[in-house]
Amino acid sequence: MGGRGGGQCDKMAAAGPAPRRVGFVGAGRMAGAIAQGLVRAGKVEAQHILASAPTDRNLCHFQALGCQTTHSNQEVLQSCLLVIFATKPHILPAVLAEVAPMVTAEHILVSVAAGVSLSTLEELLPPHTRVLRVLPNLPCIVQEGAIVMTRGRHVGSSEAKLLQHLLEACGRCEEVPEAYIDIHTGLSGSGVAFVCTFSEALAEGAVKMGMPSGLAHRIAAQTLLGTAKMLLHEGQHPAQLRSDVCTPGGTTMYGLHALERGGLRAATMSAVEAATCRAKELSGK
Repeated sequence: MGGRGGGQCDKMAAAGPAPRRVGFVGAGRMAGAIAQGLVRAGKVEAQHILASAPTDRNLCHFQALGCQTTHSNQEVLQSCLLVIFATKPHILPAVLAEVAPMVTAEHILVSVAAGVSLSTLEELLPPHTRVLRVLPNLPCIVQEGAIVMTRGRHVGSSEAKLLQHLLEACGRCEEVPEAYIDIHTGLSGSGVAFVCTFSEALAEGAVKMGMPSGLAHRIAAQTLLGTAKMLLHEGQHPAQLRSDVCTPGGTTMYGLHALERGGLRAATMSAVEAATCRAKELSGK
């Protein structure tokens, strides 16, 4: 296990565009993905990341990156001013109670726990603590995540911009009102599974017509990737790009007609709605 890095962090104001040290309480898959993004993008040096977890099972991924590790959550708060809490939602209250005595006015605390509101976080921590919520999605693992963040009452624009700057190492990061968090779950958190379902169906259509399965799945995935890049880079509405592909009486129009007959559009909208409603239920709203 890696040892502690040297002493108290420098103050955020003196740290330039990124903090000198970033802490993680919880070392699961998403925490590892964020840490990997920070290191690969050069936004934080690996030796300036300190992660805690009860056992070495997940910490080994941080150690492989060259990060520091510990079994003490309080040590993370003592050593780092920016701390990302990536524990399971049901154990987060106990973790916050444990570290609350270590929290100072200089800390910036970030929760990635789904369903734990800003008001709950602020109630569990000392008055005026600077708290933000972040909701990433699985593609953060390959630094192509869709991430939303929302700030608590005591967080200023400079702290929000700092966090956004760091999280852009993991993909696209947008600041939103907290009311959008559950919608993001339905759109992008669950949306990864929806897109995979469509990619699978797209490829299986090609397999049905005689293309080998491996080739069909690679081409389907590349088609989704290329289309997404065009939408993002050119700022086009999807309807415009779809229109550009269509020609009167052509293959695409026939295919789109089949999708409309199958109810793809309505089914997809209903899927986002259902996932969002479930997210609200799990959040106790």
